[in-house]
Amino acid sequence: MNSPNQPLPTFDEVLLCTPQTTAEQVGLFLRRCLIPCSGGEKIYTMLYADELSYDVSCKAEELFQRLQRYNSPYRLIILCNCEREHSYIPSVFSQYKVHMIPQRPLAEIRQYLQHHYRVAQPSSSAASVFKDNMCVGIVSSKRAGVGK
Repeated sequence: MNSPNQPLPTFDEVLLCTPQTTAEQVGLFLRRCLIPCSGGEKIYTMLYADELSYDVSCKAEELFQRLQRYNSPYRLIILCNCEREHSYIPSVFSQYKVHMIPQRPLAEIRQYLQHHYRVAQPSSSAASVFKDNMCVGIVSSKRAGVGK
């Protein structure tokens, strides 16, 4: 986000973890991150890694240790809920822990996201539904299950 021209992460750079995330999914993600290839210098991010099941977390740690033998440079960010810092993955990687506070003002972050999510040529797409021809939006309600 240092420049508005920097692209957003691609689908292969982000793994959104849930309790249902499988060891295979985590393994594929870690292999993309840790095995050297000509993919450039991507930044890989595991979101909510603290939600992985114990078994999947153990397998992920084991695979991570094995893949480090390649000694290739990698960029991996593991984001966890600070209230679950004692779960398996945050505990295993605790020596690398950095408490993060966003360094950019909210207005600047919004502007960056608007730059990347605005549809250039409005058409009869979903972008016409959201404000300022955005191709994404957040729909919320105080009442659950009312057809969002």
